[in-house]
Amino acid sequence: LTLIQDRLAFLIVIITNKHKPWIETEYQGIVMENDNTVLLNPPLFALDKDAPLHYAGEICGFRVHNGPSGSSSVQFEAVVLDRSTGEGLVRSKEPLDCESQREHSFTIQAYDCGEGPDGANSKKSHKATVHVRVNDVNEFSPVFVERRYEASVPEGRLFDHIVRVEALDADCSPQYSQICFYDIITPNVPFVIDNDGNIKNTEPLDSKRQRVHTFWVTAFDCGKNRAQADAQVVVTVKPSCKPGWIGWSKRVEYTPGSGSIPLFPSLHLETCEETVWNIQATVELQTGHIGKGCDRDSYSDRSVRRLCGAVRGEVDLLPPPSPAANWTSALPTLPSSDSSLVFSFNGSTHVAMVPDSIAAAVSGDHFTLQLWMRRGGINTQPPTNQARGNRREEETIVCSTVKNDDSFSHYSLSVHGCRLSLFYWPDVSAARPVKFLWKLEQVCDSEWHHLSLSVQFPSVTLYVDGVTFDPALIHDNGAIPNPAPRQRLVIGACWVTSLCGGWDTLSYVGGYRGLLSGVTVRPGSVEPHSVVECLYACREGLDFGDLETLGSGMKVHVNPSQSVLVLEGDDIESFNRAVQQVTYRNSLRFATPGVRPLKLTTSLRCFNEESCLTLRQLEGYLVVLQPDAPQISLSGVGPHLARPAPEFEGPRGVPLFPELRIVCSLSHAVNTAAQGMEGGGEPANTLMSDAVAHTLDGCEVQPLGEELNPEREELLVDMDALRERGLEIINTTAYIAITGAESISVYEDVLRSVRYRLAKGSARFERRFRLSCSEMNGRYTSNELTLEVNFLHSLDSLYHPSHLLASQQQFLHPSHHSGELSGHTLPNPHRNSVVPGAATVIIMVCVGFLVVMVILGVFRIRSIHRRGEGTGGGSKEDSGQWDDSALTIIVNPMESYESRMGISADTEGEGEEDEEVVESPDDANDDQRIIIKKEGRDGNPRRY
Repeated sequence: LTLIQDRLAFLIVIITNKHKPWIETEYQGIVMENDNTVLLNPPLFALDKDAPLHYAGEICGFRVHNGPSGSSSVQFEAVVLDRSTGEGLVRSKEPLDCESQREHSFTIQAYDCGEGPDGANSKKSHKATVHVRVNDVNEFSPVFVERRYEASVPEGRLFDHIVRVEALDADCSPQYSQICFYDIITPNVPFVIDNDGNIKNTEPLDSKRQRVHTFWVTAFDCGKNRAQADAQVVVTVKPSCKPGWIGWSKRVEYTPGSGSIPLFPSLHLETCEETVWNIQATVELQTGHIGKGCDRDSYSDRSVRRLCGAVRGEVDLLPPPSPAANWTSALPTLPSSDSSLVFSFNGSTHVAMVPDSIAAAVSGDHFTLQLWMRRGGINTQPPTNQARGNRREEETIVCSTVKNDDSFSHYSLSVHGCRLSLFYWPDVSAARPVKFLWKLEQVCDSEWHHLSLSVQFPSVTLYVDGVTFDPALIHDNGAIPNPAPRQRLVIGACWVTSLCGGWDTLSYVGGYRGLLSGVTVRPGSVEPHSVVECLYACREGLDFGDLETLGSGMKVHVNPSQSVLVLEGDDIESFNRAVQQVTYRNSLRFATPGVRPLKLTTSLRCFNEESCLTLRQLEGYLVVLQPDAPQISLSGVGPHLARPAPEFEGPRGVPLFPELRIVCSLSHAVNTAAQGMEGGGEPANTLMSDAVAHTLDGCEVQPLGEELNPEREELLVDMDALRERGLEIINTTAYIAITGAESISVYEDVLRSVRYRLAKGSARFERRFRLSCSEMNGRYTSNELTLEVNFLHSLDSLYHPSHLLASQQQFLHPSHHSGELSGHTLPNPHRNSVVPGAATVIIMVCVGFLVVMVILGVFRIRSIHRRGEGTGGGSKEDSGQWDDSALTIIVNPMESYESRMGISADTEGEGEEDEEVVESPDDANDDQRIIIKKEGRDGNPRRY
C-alpha cells in the first residue's frame, strides 16, 4: 500500500509542472540618464499555466542574455517582484550616460520554480528582446568653437553676411544639443545676428567714425542653457574700395617689327571681396579705318593674289583708268591707306560698262567672283529695315549676260537691306531662273567686307571674310522677264533694253550705293578655301599669349578677323592672369602707322544679382609707331655706258644694267658706349644699316629727254621670264613699268635683261635713262639711278658733210686713257681701213677746232666781265671757272688712221678726271675724245 501511494504522488508531481512560463516577445524600455530603473512597455510579467500549483505555477526568476552588441547584458539585471503573479523589474547595475551610449538592446528569459523547493525540473520561457533608450538630461551648456571672431569689410555698404559664429552642445539629444538662438549682449552696436550665427550690419559702416567694432555674443540651447563663456567679435572697417580694373593704361605703343606685345601687362580686377561666380571681359580693337578693315599687305590686289597662291587667269573688272581700260575713267575714286583703288557708286550715274572683249573671257556657269564691298559709302549708313510700302529696289553690284557656244546665260549679284542674292539664269531662252539668297549682317553694317562667290552651277559657294555661308533660300522666280540675248557686263547697276522709235535704248536700274574695290572674275575651277582665307587675312589683330597657361574653367574666343577677343571664367585670380596674356600682333614689317582705339567691356554675375557689381567700359588706344623706312639702293651701273654703235643695232641690242645690284637695308641706332669706354672716348649712338630680305612691287625704266622713237629705237625685255615669274609690264615710249610683288633677286635678273636696241643707221651721240624701284605701291622708293649711253661712231660715219659740220660745233677734249674716260667703259673699237684724203680731214678738223677755241675765249671773257659787274665782286676762283654745261665730247675719228700709220702718242695724266673739267688740247696726246651733252633732269619718276 505504501508503495502504491508513493508512485501515485510521483505521477501527480509530474503532471503538475507540464507548462513553460510565457512572456512578451519584445519590450521597449526607457531609463533616465543617471538613474537605474527601466520603465518597460509593456510591463514585465511572466505567466505559467501551471498556476496556482505551488512551485510549478510560480516564477522564480529572470535571466538576462547578451544582445546584438554583446555587452548590454552586463549592465542590466532583471528581478522578480512577485513569484505568484510573475511581475518583474529590469534595472541597470550602475547609472547610465546618454552621451556615452544612448541605445541598449538585450534578451530576457523567465523560469518557474520547478517541482519543489529545490527548483528541480524547472522550465524556461522563450527569449524576449528588450530595447532600452537612455533619456537625456540637459546637463551641458553650449560652448563656442572659437573665443574670438574677426572680420574686415569695406565701408559704405550693407552686407548680407560678415562673419558666422558657432557654438556646440555636448548633450546627446536633439532637444538639448541644438543651439536654438544666439544673442548680441553688447548694446547699441550696428549689427544683428540670426539663429544660425550669421552676423550682418544694420547700417553702412564708416571707417572715419569708427575703424574697429568689438562686441560680445552668447548662445542658448533648446533647454535654455546659456553658453559657459561668451564669444568676442571684432569687425574692422576698411576704407572704401572702388571695384573695377586697376592698372589700366590708356595709351599703348607698338613698334613695327616687334612681333606680339601684351596689351594689359599689369591689369587686374578688384571686386572688393564681392562673391562673383562668372566674369566675362570683351576686348575690342577698332581697325575699320585702316585700309579695308585692318592692316593687310600693302600690295596691289593682283600681287596679293599671287602671294596667296591663287589660280591665275582672273579678269579685273574695275582696273585703274588707262587708255587700255577707259571704262572706269568716269567713276570717282577715293584714297585708301592700303594703296588699293577704291571706286564710289552713287546708285544712278556711276556705272561701269565692261567691254565685250573682256566679258567674253568669262564662262557663264563656272566662275569665281571676288570683290571688296562697303555699303553706303563713307558717311552713309544703309537702312536695315524698310517701312512697308516704301521699299527700295535691289542694288545690283554685278550684272552679266554671257554668250556661250549657242546660248546666253545671265547672272546678277545684288544687295537688298541685309540680304545678298545671286540671280542666275543658266539659259535665258529655255531654262527657268534660280535665286540664291543669304541673310547677312555683314551686308548692312557699312564696313568693308571681302566676298568670294564660286559658281559651279547648280552648286554655289559664298565666302564672306573667309567664312563660308550656305544659301538660306533657293527659289524659282518666273515673273522676271527674260534678259536680252546680248552679251553685256555692267558694274554698279543692271541694264534694261526697250524699243523706242525702232531703236534699242539702254537704261540702267537697281543702282548700287557704296564702295567697291578689287572686283575680279575668273573662269574655271573654284578657288580653294585656303586662298580665300589668305586674301582676307588680317596681318594685325588680338591674340592670346600662351593657351597652356590658361587656368581651369577659363575660356577664350576670338572672332575670325581677330578684332574682338572674349575671356570668360569663374576664378578672379585665373582671370587676372588670363587678361595679362592678351596681346596685339602685327606681322607686317612696315605696319601702317596710326591709332587703333581699344575698348574693354566687363560683365559680372554674382549670387546676389541685386547687389552685383557693375563696371564701366574702359576706352584707350593703341598707337602703331612710324616704322623705320627701308633704304632701297640701286648700284653697279654707270653713270656712263659707251659701246660702238653697231652693237646697239644688233638684233638683241645692248643690256643697259648688266651689273645691277639692289640692296635693301634698315638703319637703326647702335650704342657705342662700350667702344667709347675702351678707346677712352665718350659714348655715342651710331646709325648702323643691316641688309634685310625684301620684296619689291615695281621698277621703272624711263628715257630722259625725248621719248623713244618707235621707228628708230626700243627697249627689249624677256617676256618669257616675266610671265614665268608672274610679273606684269607696261611698255610705252615714255617708260617701261614692271610690276608685281617679288623678291629682290628676281627683279635683279629681270632688269639685267633689259636691252636697248636701235634701228640701222639711227645711232646718235648719247641717250640717258633713269631707273627707280619702289615697294608697297610707291610708299618706299629707291634712289634714282641715271645712266648715260654713248654711241661710239666709226670713221666712215664722219665723211658725211653733216657729220663734219657737227664736229666743228663741238668742243673736243682729249682723254687720258684709251680704254676709260670719265667713267665710260670703252670697248676696243672696230678698226676701219685708211681712206684717201685723211690728211685733208685732219687739217679741216684742226682749223675748225682753232676757230671754235677763239670764239669760246672771246665769249668767256665777256661772260666773266658781265658777271663781275652783276655781282659787285666775287671770288677769283669762281670767276675763273669755265661754263662747260654745253660741252660735248666726240671720239676722234683719226684714231684708227694713226694706229695704222704707226703714230705713237704719249699718254700723260692717267688719273681719271671729272667729265666737266675742260682740258687744253695740248695737255694730252690720246686721240680718243668724247662728246658730253648736259641736260636738265626731267620730272619725278612715275608711281604705279
